[in-house]
Amino acid sequence: MDWSLFLQHMVNAISLGFVFGLVAVGYALVYGVVKLVNFAHGDVFMMAAYFMFYTSLIFGAPWLSAVILGIVLTSLLGVGIEKVAYKPLRKYPRINSLVSSIGMSFLLQNFAVVVFGGIQRSFPVPEPMKKTIVLGEVRIQAVSIYTIIFSIIVVLILTFILQKTKTGLAMRILSRDFDTARLMGINVNRTISFTFALGSGLAAVSAVFWALRYPQIFPFMGQYPGSRAFIAAVVGGIGSLKGALIGGFVLGLLTVLIPAMFPEYSGYREAFIFLLLVLVLIFKPNGLFGQEVGEKA
Repeated sequence: MDWSLFLQHMVNAISLGFVFGLVAVGYALVYGVVKLVNFAHGDVFMMAAYFMFYTSLIFGAPWLSAVILGIVLTSLLGVGIEKVAYKPLRKYPRINSLVSSIGMSFLLQNFAVVVFGGIQRSFPVPEPMKKTIVLGEVRIQAVSIYTIIFSIIVVLILTFILQKTKTGLAMRILSRDFDTARLMGINVNRTISFTFALGSGLAAVSAVFWALRYPQIFPFMGQYPGSRAFIAAVVGGIGSLKGALIGGFVLGLLTVLIPAMFPEYSGYREAFIFLLLVLVLIFKPNGLFGQEVGEKA
């Protein structure tokens, strides 16, 4: 493989890694605050694509307006899911919320099948995203460059929210101890709702990038990126935002580079990814960047 082809594959791997990473950060945000693995997260990703599709094609909104409205609707959906499926179970054992998240996943999938139909639909792709950038012998899809640029912007905005705002401070305190947060006057319910809104918004942003790369949407489209993002979050350390993003990069590299550099092993790509997961769980049970938290007496 020459350097130009290798560079093309690296750009694709990095852009795909950002997609996996942003979805994984949504998992990590929710787990970090409420200690819940939201298995409906991949299906929220799917609903975001449908929101944007129908807003753009049915109601005739401009593409960018449809994307913004889709992100807002997806954030509201995340808040609604938290209010209906998780908040009533908060005082019960966590396994109840976990089962509820699995049920919500099936509910969203079947809702999409009944309401939107099971056939694939073409996601609208703007003309600038369809272009190919040629740099000497290197040919790079414009959508990969856009994905990297806007993902970096989203990560910077997320960092600012978490580190420089009162709501971000409340989320970080809540992730440590609910009782302490209440004693400090933090509105726990509002902070948790904002966490779900933020995580769902990240899923919506990722859905945009995914649909631009693979412009076919269908009710089960969230399963693959959702499962990969969950693996990325576990590999990086569930609850660690930095770990989730780096885990996404690792999975993006494996997904793209294994078939590119070792085509004879391309059929074993999924096996290599799950082997990585097993090895991390054996030697680093808390993930690469996860912290071991002791139980309070």
